[in-house]
Amino acid sequence: MTGRAAAVIAVTRDITACRALRRAVFIEEQGVSEADEVDDLDGVATHLLATVAGRPVGSARLLEQGEVGKIGRVCVLADQRGTGLGAALIRAAVAEFATRPGIRKVKLGAQIHALGFYEKLGFTAHGPEYDDAGIAHRDMMLSL
Repeated sequence: MTGRAAAVIAVTRDITACRALRRAVFIEEQGVSEADEVDDLDGVATHLLATVAGRPVGSARLLEQGEVGKIGRVCVLADQRGTGLGAALIRAAVAEFATRPGIRKVKLGAQIHALGFYEKLGFTAHGPEYDDAGIAHRDMMLSL
């Protein structure tokens, strides 16, 4: 044990905390433009927020697209990477979609460097590489 406090991951209505995390990771750290990061889907999405000792440290956004659940805007603060938090967020997102009738698959757009991470969680890459906000991605799918 490293002595780290355990993360708590739950559905949240605290979109402000999720947006602050996304700003720190995507805009400030990765250089994604605000125009690419901010859209009008937050209001219709389900948001997962990960906290450690009450501090927001990671989030993910879940959208339903027919029988596909889409995981997006997954971010973990730099000081929490390597702790298993990212994998826990993805597992929580998949578990949330598994409770929803009609959702048969889960999809996400993975940054190329993270393909192996998602493969370990059961996702399979589909289709060609594409550019999303200046970062190479590939779509990945998981059947429920």
